[in-house]
Amino acid sequence: MHINSNTILFGRTILLVPYGKHHVKKYHTWMENDETRELTASLPLTIDEEYEMQQTWLNDKDKCTFIILSKEIFDRTHDEIESMIGDVNLFLNDLDDIHCGEIEIMIAQATERHKGYGIETLYTFIRYGNSRVANFIKDLFISLAIKTLNITRFIVKIGLKNLPSIDLFTKKFQFLEIEKSEVFQETTMERRVDNDFIELLHSKTPNYKIDS
Repeated sequence: MHINSNTILFGRTILLVPYGKHHVKKYHTWMENDETRELTASLPLTIDEEYEMQQTWLNDKDKCTFIILSKEIFDRTHDEIESMIGDVNLFLNDLDDIHCGEIEIMIAQATERHKGYGIETLYTFIRYGNSRVANFIKDLFISLAIKTLNITRFIVKIGLKNLPSIDLFTKKFQFLEIEKSEVFQETTMERRVDNDFIELLHSKTPNYKIDS
């Protein structure tokens, strides 16, 4: 989305930056890994297709993505590419439920897993999505005269073999399973936004800051 094309989200251990062309080569090397593609239910793409995909993330009004940087690595190297450890996405593609956002997260850099980056990224990104979704989809639904929108339901779809991600969303974020597909070998879980959840997001993101 253009709305976040110049936006940086700050956390204690992570930085979330817009997915740009300069990130594509490293991102492509991640997606050449069979295990990564299986865990993220992704199809193999050529490098040219990856550049095309980056442009859809920039231009489509129903998608928002950030590249996850390790703040520790970036503070040491001042190099975005070296600091890249994964990505996080939000899809606003359910026209029947404009208050619903689907989340995906990937810590692709194997050496940086199990360090808490994924948890802080989710708290930071969900807080951002909950507060900024009105701007994300205002143009998309302007013909419906919708003036104020907000994400009231976050969903995730996770492969049944991806037990670490399932544990993360159920134990840390209290997502509840609403559907399981044996055909597609995935579970769909949701977390509805309420005051308790908003308070949790704020308590877990004391270093939260947005810069443009």
